Amino acid sequence: MADFSISVQELYDASAHFGHKTQKWNPRVRPYLFGERGGIHLFDLQKTAKLLEKALDFSKKMAMEGKNFLFVGTKPQALQLISSHAKRAGVSYVTGKWIPGLLTNFSTLSKRIAYLRDLKSQEESGELLKYTKKEISQLKKVIGKLEAALGGVSEMRRLPDVVFVSDVLRDRLTVLEAKKMKIPVIGLVDSNADPVGVTHVIPGNDDAVKSLEYFTGKIADSIIAGKKGLKDLA
Repeated sequence: MADFSISVQELYDASAHFGHKTQKWNPRVRPYLFGERGGIHLFDLQKTAKLLEKALDFSKKMAMEGKNFLFVGTKPQALQLISSHAKRAGVSYVTGKWIPGLLTNFSTLSKRIAYLRDLKSQEESGELLKYTKKEISQLKKVIGKLEAALGGVSEMRRLPDVVFVSDVLRDRLTVLEAKKMKIPVIGLVDSNADPVGVTHVIPGNDDAVKSLEYFTGKIADSIIAGKKGLKDLA
């Protein structure tokens, strides 16, 4: 029996059923569709509920095993909620432009991430004061640039075990890199997106803030529940 129970009504209330205009669809999402209305594809929310439950069970299980997660959402309406729920769940996140090679070339990028951690540590401890005013100004600019690009992954010391992507079309490169590194992907798949490469497909609206908030919040909740279970077992 699944640990999570999702109702069709709550998905409907979150506007999860709305897809894109029928002419913009990807035929590979056909199995997840209910039909169309007014030229807009509608998702079969019973299927969405079942697949979301499976995704939540999986993420909770991974969290209970101490696995680490990465949340990715780079569309404007997703930035704040992705970072908010990622912080709530205690996981890394990317909300700016995807960093090419973050997964496939992590060994190199991890050095830049470690450098950012070191600079921030020096700034917080007051160690930067040993430098001249000009040097401090330059280092703060470097911290600002690195923080903008890598701030959400500053505590990611190894490759993530699971990646959650809130828009698999916009962040297709993330899905491709994860697939290449054999990292499972939990992905929100709208009617214009390609589900290929997504390990745990969640069919639904990836544009409406209400829908994004709902799905991202559910994934974060499952991770928190898993971490709690891990502590209880310790």
